[in-house]
Amino acid sequence: MNCFHFLRILLLLILSWSPTGFCTYGLKPAFPNLTFIRPVDFQITPHHPKHVFVVEQRGIIYAVVHSTHSKLKKIFLDIRHKVRSTGNEQGLLGLAFHPKFHTNGFFYVNYTRKPTGDTVVERYNARTSLKGDPKSGFVILNIPQPYSNHNGGQIAFGPDGYLYIAVGDGGWAGDPHRHGQNPQTLLGSILRISVDGSKKPYSIPNGNPFHGKPKLGRPEIYAYGLRNPWRFSFDAKLGTLWTGDVGQNKVEEIHQIEKGKNYGWAVWEGDRCFRSKKCKNTGFTPPIHTYTHAQGKSITGGVVYRGSHHPKLVGTYLYADYVSGRHWALKHAEHRNENIDLLQNRFHTAAFGVDHQNEVYLCVFHRLDGRTGHILTLQK
Repeated sequence: MNCFHFLRILLLLILSWSPTGFCTYGLKPAFPNLTFIRPVDFQITPHHPKHVFVVEQRGIIYAVVHSTHSKLKKIFLDIRHKVRSTGNEQGLLGLAFHPKFHTNGFFYVNYTRKPTGDTVVERYNARTSLKGDPKSGFVILNIPQPYSNHNGGQIAFGPDGYLYIAVGDGGWAGDPHRHGQNPQTLLGSILRISVDGSKKPYSIPNGNPFHGKPKLGRPEIYAYGLRNPWRFSFDAKLGTLWTGDVGQNKVEEIHQIEKGKNYGWAVWEGDRCFRSKKCKNTGFTPPIHTYTHAQGKSITGGVVYRGSHHPKLVGTYLYADYVSGRHWALKHAEHRNENIDLLQNRFHTAAFGVDHQNEVYLCVFHRLDGRTGHILTLQK
């Protein structure tokens, strides 16, 4: 190992250091020889266990050999010419491989489009298992965005085979257009669509709450009343859908998303009334956990841990705060939660992912420049 690589690893370890009170766990570089520019998503496809895929916000997806010795990141897709990535919350934000990727070669991305900033969900074809075709883009869904922030970004195929899409409330502050409580717009929602078996770009699953009920809401909506569900995930064992919802002035929140539920924004911010001192709780589903801005100011939704390296964490929901650098494990029970401090670091944690063994990985970038990023993994 040359001097440059040694110093880089040393810097990573220093930045991953946890102060007293948060030293139960630590972080280590998953790929010590590689850096990324604002990595915001980490995905796998089960048919290619030797590789992982890292999404950069500027519009590039890399395929990386899943080894601590990796020295090469290969471009899987480059769509920088399409992606508007100005500001902190726009860009290429999500990646999902079709469950039959090994036979159809389909994968899907979520990005903000140049020049408008609209949210676009687009399908691409892979030329080979490790090379996407940038000319094969086929738009599935286009959602106009009134502002540059609160774009959501996560997309994933659920256990039911449908594509789920996280969409923020359209941005600015305080939901000025009241999108969160308006199911006639796709903003402020988790959407669920079928991308199979139709001549149209997508169809509506029969079980969607507003399917066939246009007066009540858009048929794509699975759940609504969300501010900015930046990252969601499915529990690999139970199939439950978890999301962190970024708060406004006071509260960050975690939800287990269920079909047809209204999660309260912008009547509620977490477990507190938002627009008035008193508000009704009828018809709203409260978060399963909240924390205040004394602990952090922007939740990064995580994953339910189902790996084997950390037995005490199995079944807990791992998540972080982008601003404070704190990381937690939430043990959720019907009548009682236990929130465990794991660590605190000097990175911005933008996203969580899992590998083929369900071990957890973090996409982070330095506070020093806000760009240089790494993939880290949890260590005891």
